[in-house]
Amino acid sequence: MNYRHAYHAGNFADVVKHAILCRMLVHLRDKPAAFRVVDTHAGAGRYDLGGVEAGKTGEWREGIGRLIDAALPAPVRDLLAPYLDAVLALNPSGRLTSYPGSPALVQALLRRQDRLIACELEPRAAAALERELAGDNRAKAIAIDGWTALTAYVPPTERRGVVLIDPPFEQPDEFARLGQGLAAAHRKWPTGIYLLWYPIKDPAEVQRFTRGLVRCGIAKMLRVELILPTAGPNTGLRGSGLIAVNPPWTLQDELKLLLPVLAEVLSRGATSAVTLDWLAGESAF
Repeated sequence: MNYRHAYHAGNFADVVKHAILCRMLVHLRDKPAAFRVVDTHAGAGRYDLGGVEAGKTGEWREGIGRLIDAALPAPVRDLLAPYLDAVLALNPSGRLTSYPGSPALVQALLRRQDRLIACELEPRAAAALERELAGDNRAKAIAIDGWTALTAYVPPTERRGVVLIDPPFEQPDEFARLGQGLAAAHRKWPTGIYLLWYPIKDPAEVQRFTRGLVRCGIAKMLRVELILPTAGPNTGLRGSGLIAVNPPWTLQDELKLLLPVLAEVLSRGATSAVTLDWLAGESAF
């Protein structure tokens, strides 16, 4: 499948992925030491929700459009505040016209001492990303293949940070490359935090992928999956998943609060399939 960011900006998968990424950054900010974010498949940086690509799908209306308007319990709204504040900062009129990709969200949470390396190879997206980050000495856009970047930029000099791996899944071997890339990067930087995103279209393919990750021997891997009831088993993107390697110790408890509410909002109250468990470490034994 082709999962170009521009066509799906702000959809249900983006909401879950970006909310969790922001929670990770909040925890990194709790300590004064600098951290670095490496975004291997960064996309354009921000997206026009009225543009051609987003307009073709309109998926943002069922994603960030629903969440922005939802009445959320106070504890959940507090956890989502860093993410939602960054979205609203791009839309000061209160009407959603732009959506921040992961580089823009990271920018919003960087401190003076922190750094972002945002990698994108597709020429149009790379040019847009460079314009988006121009003038910010904390952030750098690099036109490089994301799979090369994954091992080239770890470990960072700060020895703290997050590697976001969010490929477009244009090639049939993308799941294999995702597992192999994580294993290679983890060998170079075993204490780093990694966040892997993947689409759920074929459950058997996803199962093979997660089994392969377990065989890598990585000590701590937290799995998050959300499958919405709005699509049948053979009608495209059914859901999405994330693997958090070495996640902040509070993340699991935060997600126990967040995920049921996000699932209800994003599925219009219908029953969704939510997974939150350890592939390795913690309660996986």
